[in-house]
Amino acid sequence: MRYLVTGGAGFIGSAMVGELVRRGERVAVLDDLSTGKERNLAGVLDRVEFHRASITDLEAVNRAARGVDFVIHLAARTSVPRSVQEPLETNAVNVEGTLKVLMGARDAGARRVVYAASSSAYGETPTLPKTEAMPAAPISPYGVSKFTGELYAGVFTRVYGLETVALRYFNVFGPRQEPGSPYSGVLARFLLAAIRGEQPVIYGDGEQSRDFTYVDNVVDATLRACTAANVSGRMLNVAMGTRISLNDTLRVLERITGHKAEARHEAERAGDIRHSLADIGLARELLGYEPKIGFEEGLRRTWEWYRAEYAQP
Repeated sequence: MRYLVTGGAGFIGSAMVGELVRRGERVAVLDDLSTGKERNLAGVLDRVEFHRASITDLEAVNRAARGVDFVIHLAARTSVPRSVQEPLETNAVNVEGTLKVLMGARDAGARRVVYAASSSAYGETPTLPKTEAMPAAPISPYGVSKFTGELYAGVFTRVYGLETVALRYFNVFGPRQEPGSPYSGVLARFLLAAIRGEQPVIYGDGEQSRDFTYVDNVVDATLRACTAANVSGRMLNVAMGTRISLNDTLRVLERITGHKAEARHEAERAGDIRHSLADIGLARELLGYEPKIGFEEGLRRTWEWYRAEYAQP
């Protein structure tokens, strides 16, 4: 089979590409390297067809999509705080770019598009765990943009017959996640602070909780969604199905690193969700998905990678 991975040089994308190459599949990557890095594909770059371009460039999307069977659409502007600051850019990439990826897949005759949706679509509804039957109620431009991508995917299935599956990822973390930006994920920032001996920053009281999902679990679920029967047009949660507070996360990190981690607390950020927890029963039923790497083991693997990558000699 031939796969196109948009955002394939990012941290999730590079893990996806690496696994596809390991399985012997033919892979094309579309990435403008605005956040991804070619070095994330070290060791496999000579075995993939690399297109350096944005998903907002329809001609580039069409070129990359030629002859593909499956499109795994990961490319996005992924930060909630950045979307609050830059809603137009977020919309241009996440909504217009997704529409162009769907058009490219349709016109290329692809069998299926698997779209990386987001748990942010659920918003701040208090009910836990989040089930796929709950209505969307996003509270940030990012959440709106990712939910709009789901709607477009469903419409392309209904109107054009293009098979699509939307997977709502919950708080993905792992090696190669960029830690140095103010928009970086919280675990990436915690790990970098631990390496530098700095005080980690928590926005709020630290009792907010997340269903942190190690990247290998996401890769497994996504590749299952490419070929699973009876899932076209569906949306499924992809997560661990457990949650942990940020304060307790620091205690786990202390056990892994052997260093004390006392947080500095700052004001809560606009658009951040208080609690996140997924019901993953539907993914279990329809994809045969079962998280294989638990949170603490995933954090330990990620810590080892960060330490090797960022520790001072």
